[in-house]
Amino acid sequence: MNASHAAAHPRDPEQRPPSQRKSDPSPPTAAPAVERRGDVWHLRSYQAVRQVLRDADATRQAGFNAELARRSSLRQPVLFQDGAEHREQRTAIARFFTPKTVDERYRTLMTELSDALVDDLRAAGGADLDDVSLKLAVEVAARVVGLTDSRRPGMAGRLEAVLSLERLTAAAPAKRALGMLVAQARMWWFYLLDVRPAIAARRREPREDVISHLLAKRYRGVEILIECITYGAAGMATTREFICMAAWHLLEAPELRARYLAAAEAERHRILHEILRLEPVVAHLYRRAVGDIEVEHDGVTHSIPTGALIDLDLRAANADPAAVGEDPLQLHPERELGAGVQPAVLSFGDGAHRCPGAFIAIQESDVFLQRLLRLPLEVVDPPQLRWNELIESYELRGFRVAVAVG
Repeated sequence: MNASHAAAHPRDPEQRPPSQRKSDPSPPTAAPAVERRGDVWHLRSYQAVRQVLRDADATRQAGFNAELARRSSLRQPVLFQDGAEHREQRTAIARFFTPKTVDERYRTLMTELSDALVDDLRAAGGADLDDVSLKLAVEVAARVVGLTDSRRPGMAGRLEAVLSLERLTAAAPAKRALGMLVAQARMWWFYLLDVRPAIAARRREPREDVISHLLAKRYRGVEILIECITYGAAGMATTREFICMAAWHLLEAPELRARYLAAAEAERHRILHEILRLEPVVAHLYRRAVGDIEVEHDGVTHSIPTGALIDLDLRAANADPAAVGEDPLQLHPERELGAGVQPAVLSFGDGAHRCPGAFIAIQESDVFLQRLLRLPLEVVDPPQLRWNELIESYELRGFRVAVAVG
């Protein structure tokens, strides 16, 4: 059944199977596809969310404390840039993230790291999978960015401390001031021990990585720090969570796990994309309207005024039957998507700010999971679900797995 047919003839809600979404196990509630609450517009349909993400001229980035960061005189990181400046920077860094570059430069690294981590897990008889996936994600992202010359071990923990901060845009003045002090202290520690040594090494000998590129563009040290945090959030934190989520699904679905392990790369990637569609790591993106925007849903046009904050609900958009067909909260790798819908739907965003590291994330996850899931693993402790306010993502912690004996 194709998506358009499913949308035209939806299944009776009482006959739908229960949700397989682990990151939000509660029953889904009916919410309007377009809804205004005060000055915030909430968009939940695939069509409306994608339209706003692609309308770069009428919106600007408003998530990840972007609006607080813009008060600074520093050059903005690529995540917060818009317009011509953003297009120029994305074009310049695209060479680090093409499938060809990833395959040629990083596949061997991914393979060697995965082999070593899985060997260690086998020898130990088990491990916390969230710790193992963090080690992998940090090493790969560090190589791409250029964070390879830290003065002390523990970069993953320092970056994690920076990313664990709260969103401060709507906080009370006192809480915001305290939060900013904590943020500055954590970022300064990360800069001294990880970023500054990497900068010094690349001033002596430039390499093919993001920090070398930024130095060639005459970025200052603190500006490179912000970029490293941005890439760290994308390349380390979110990939870590997805690896754990994909492993959780596959370990609890023996038939799908066997299918995944027996499949060629294209089908394995399709399975991973479907898990990511169902479980987008980042659940919400935010934009500020800098021009009037009209979005349409079910034949009704909604006018979003200049200045409005727009909450783009990726979790809802990824489960829109009009885009993904019947039973959107079920895991079906063979589902037929609507015309133009990407395999992971909007999990990597869309438009000018679509995640440049999408291919790295899927290939890295695939290389590791192929090796991990060939072990006779059993789940000792399922992960505890937490929420990261800053990047609007789930976190899986305490995910203990063990190698079965006998």
